[in-house]
Amino acid sequence: MYILVFLLTLVSVVAAQDAGIVDTVNSAPGITIETAVDRSEIYIGDLIRYRLAIIHDSDIILTPPPVGANLGGFDVKDYQTDEVTRLKNGQIKTESRFVLSTFTTGDYIIPPIPIEFFTADSVRKILISEPVPIKVKSLLAEGVDTADIRDIKGPVSFERGMPIWFYIVAGVVLAGLILAYIIWRRRRRKKGEEFIDTRKPWEIACEDLALLEQKNLPAAGEFKQYYVQLTEIVRAFLGRVYKIPVLDMTTEEFCVCIIDEEIGEELYSRFKAFLSHADLVKFAKLIPETERVVADFDEARDIIESVRQQEMAREEAAHAGAAIAGAGGTGV
Repeated sequence: MYILVFLLTLVSVVAAQDAGIVDTVNSAPGITIETAVDRSEIYIGDLIRYRLAIIHDSDIILTPPPVGANLGGFDVKDYQTDEVTRLKNGQIKTESRFVLSTFTTGDYIIPPIPIEFFTADSVRKILISEPVPIKVKSLLAEGVDTADIRDIKGPVSFERGMPIWFYIVAGVVLAGLILAYIIWRRRRRKKGEEFIDTRKPWEIACEDLALLEQKNLPAAGEFKQYYVQLTEIVRAFLGRVYKIPVLDMTTEEFCVCIIDEEIGEELYSRFKAFLSHADLVKFAKLIPETERVVADFDEARDIIESVRQQEMAREEAAHAGAAIAGAGGTGV
């Protein structure tokens, strides 16, 4: 189990390194990671309270950890993330708390989490947290009378099977459906390649947000589908603005590309936190509160508006610079 966890962590670190040169360390001056659980042995369905605390110097820039899709075989029942506290010694403490559960027995591991940060001299590093072992026990293992538990009955056999022509027809129908799907997919992809939307990126994003709001997916309990579409709208918008191919990128790969753009530290942190919470809904089966769903929609719209204002200011500055340069050339 430990070997598997180590290999999974190594793969995630190597994937992050493909996006740029990254120094992966087990310890670093000025930053420490603390992980803890309230108990290491539970029964099926019991709740575990898992705490992840990052303590670092004030000159270290911390990126929120990608915990949304990296909690092993556990379901997230509740969470509190990014509680920032300034300590008496001047360091900053960022703490996340999770309530986890599982319904299968065995030896589990809460995997080590890669924490990305930037040092005072702008060197990007990744610090790995410690894995946390958890043992999940069965309720039948202690004090339960299993004498009345019977073996599972064997499969029921039927005297007559399906005729051969049934399997032939079913195979032909299945092959036809697969062929029709392939043809439809190719035509759709071809149409998508031929169409080029010449509108401004924020005009496209605002229209997509309005259409998503009309679907009212959260009211139908479709939280995962809602957050998939919401995050894709924001990712596609930033991809159009900064000319980044976002379709085949993971959240971490996309954030690594975005941090190289001049979007500002505050806006980048908001965007990273927005995607991290969305990953909890999409991959960790989290059901968000109604207020949080509304707040995330407003956050997506605010991120788009902030980037739009930045780009408009840059365009105005570029036009002003060109006008000054043209005036100077005419005077000469």
